[in-house]
Amino acid sequence: MTMTTRTRIARLRTLGLAGLATTGAAAAALTLMPANAQAAEMTQAHTSAAVTASSGDSSRAASRHTGSANNLDGWIKQSLQIMKSKGIPGSYEGLKRNIMRESGGNPSAQNNWDVNAQKGTPSKGLLQVIDPTFNAYHVAGTAHSVTDPVANITAAANYAAHRYGSIDNVNSAY
Repeated sequence: MTMTTRTRIARLRTLGLAGLATTGAAAAALTLMPANAQAAEMTQAHTSAAVTASSGDSSRAASRHTGSANNLDGWIKQSLQIMKSKGIPGSYEGLKRNIMRESGGNPSAQNNWDVNAQKGTPSKGLLQVIDPTFNAYHVAGTAHSVTDPVANITAAANYAAHRYGSIDNVNSAY
């Protein structure tokens, strides 16, 4: 067997193991996601589809496009507008990816079992922010409530910008 063949086989094994590890991590994350977060994700998806299907009047359609709808899409768009005005980097895709991983889209999600919760400061909201982090990275112009969807998203994105350069660079718990 030539060196090139051995190298290719070794690379295929590595890629295969990486694929299995990624699949396993995704399955574990779904398994560990609280049932209420999974239910909220399904409800959110159903509600968004229903609003889209039933929005015949132009005022509702306009609010969806400007980001003022009271749903995950609207909260992300509102946050992006504030982030842009404050120079906080981030994209719709980066925010939504992290929100779905952290809370399943449930603005009332609260983690009562991790190390933060054990220390008395559970992670809360769409991007699972603890109160001290929220207070340190709160963005003026948003509600001063960690469970307010827009305030939670914007503060978390501000934190991620300072720590990682952007929420887009966060691909796991942060």
